[in-house]
Amino acid sequence: MTTEPTAHTGVARIALVGDRSPHVKSHTRIPLLLDAYWIPTADAAAEAAAGTLAGFDAVWVLPGSPYASEAGALAAVRVARERGIPFLGTCGGFQHTLLEYARTVCGLAGVAHAENDPGAADPLIAPLACSLVGHEGLVRAEPGSLAEAALGAERSMERYHCNYGPAPRHLPALTAHGLRLSGHDEDGQVRIAELPGHPFFLATLFQPELQGDGTRPHPIIRALAVAAVEHAAGRSGGVAAGRSGGVAAGLAATLAASRSAG
Repeated sequence: MTTEPTAHTGVARIALVGDRSPHVKSHTRIPLLLDAYWIPTADAAAEAAAGTLAGFDAVWVLPGSPYASEAGALAAVRVARERGIPFLGTCGGFQHTLLEYARTVCGLAGVAHAENDPGAADPLIAPLACSLVGHEGLVRAEPGSLAEAALGAERSMERYHCNYGPAPRHLPALTAHGLRLSGHDEDGQVRIAELPGHPFFLATLFQPELQGDGTRPHPIIRALAVAAVEHAAGRSGGVAAGRSGGVAAGLAATLAASRSAG
């Protein structure tokens, strides 16, 4: 169990939900980039039910699936989504973000993650035709999206370490219920999802924490930190959390300014 956050003083508190392992590269890198609390997936459902997760200023569901508790990972996604807490899901976090949305929002209660349930009749997350373990590829973000604003560009070269992704047949249901699939690879496969209207809700199949040598945060990680600080300021009576459309608007303005300057 993580230490429960104390009264807010404007300092952002970020929860990392995942099963920490020295064998998962992202788990060794992230502590160098963020000062955060770790919550094992086996504890996450209880933390969500107790209200502890809602006390954080951001939630990041990490790579490292199959998780010890699928239910815990899904509970973390749901709390962040429903409570307006800045959220990032990467790799397995992306996959479980789509799974939570499909089951809870779209009413697709029977869909499954094939890594967790290989015999599932209706997998939402299925084995990729080609493994992305160790792969690096170009990602294109949709103009005007949170993904583009967070990346600071329409195109970005990103790193992966996964074998599973969304089954195309279920994507129309996700978008029909409000999820935006805002980033794709060169073959048109979905690589980023976001939730319009949420202060900051982003999930990527790639792993931004694998960029470079691990000493400098990827733009998406910086964007999550900005969102967390804004959330903390709102809690402590500082900057209003919904100011001018929130963090997404601020990032978009920064991107537009950089284009003008260029």
